[in-house]
Amino acid sequence: MNPRRDVRTNRAALFDGIEEGGIRASSSYSHEIDEQDNERAMEGLQDRVNLLKRLSGDIHEEVETHNHMLDRMGNDMDSSRGVLSGTMDRFKTVFETKSSRRMFTLVASFVVIFLVVYYLTR
Repeated sequence: MNPRRDVRTNRAALFDGIEEGGIRASSSYSHEIDEQDNERAMEGLQDRVNLLKRLSGDIHEEVETHNHMLDRMGNDMDSSRGVLSGTMDRFKTVFETKSSRRMFTLVASFVVIFLVVYYLTR
């Protein structure tokens, strides 16, 4: 048998019932579906659409809250970066001036802070 003819018959069987402008329903199928089934199907679809709408609204609210939280976190990081850069500038000035008294004060304050933190976390 010719393979082209098989393809044509398969295609004809596949697209049997499709007419220009829509699908032609067989008589047995059209008798099975009634108006109540259509209404139930539409109500089910409407419920699904409403559920998806609520879910997308909840997702939108969650994204907005996360964006605000990230903005605040970014601002806090910027402010802490400014504080740390000021502290580093002070350390630079302390280390540039080789005063033994300042160096002793600095080392002693580090030791005291370390001990306080150690005993508080214990």
